[in-house]
Amino acid sequence: MHSLPLYKTEQVDKLAWPQAQLAVTLHSPALEVMTDFAVREPIVIDDDTPAVELERLMKQSHVKMKLVLDKNEQFVGIVTLTDLSAQHIMQKVSEGRSREELSARDFMQPKTTLHSFDYEQLSRAKVGDVVETLKNNGHHHCLVTDRESHEIRGVISVSDIARILRLPLDIQQQPTFAELSKLLAA
Repeated sequence: MHSLPLYKTEQVDKLAWPQAQLAVTLHSPALEVMTDFAVREPIVIDDDTPAVELERLMKQSHVKMKLVLDKNEQFVGIVTLTDLSAQHIMQKVSEGRSREELSARDFMQPKTTLHSFDYEQLSRAKVGDVVETLKNNGHHHCLVTDRESHEIRGVISVSDIARILRLPLDIQQQPTFAELSKLLAA
């Protein structure tokens, strides 16, 4: 190995931009808004990571969702910044747990409760189809599964779609059965 020379950045130097920027629209192929784990490494966290540390890490890195791995590095669920809200933390504390002992495991959504797009169907869909599906189901994140190989192939995020399309996307979360029961009982 050898050392390369370094040069001063000059006043006339400017940023390079792609020659042809692909304009993604609602009519573009849906795969254009998927984070493909065959291309980009998934953003993961250990299930025993302290919740307080996890919340700080997610806010610091501007990440709203992480995939959770167990001690065998197997995918066990997802955790979102919403899952780590002060309200959810206080609920766990009120159940007798100390804030310091809470971990990602305590707030994650187990993989068996998650929904996913089928990769093969997604490869034939449009971005608008994805947005409509996410809106109808109240999901901010949705996994993409290759159902033939049983491999989680990627994830689609509403915030990524909104950023790419440069459009505000308002996805309202669907109430759970427990939340509906509470409302009806009131």
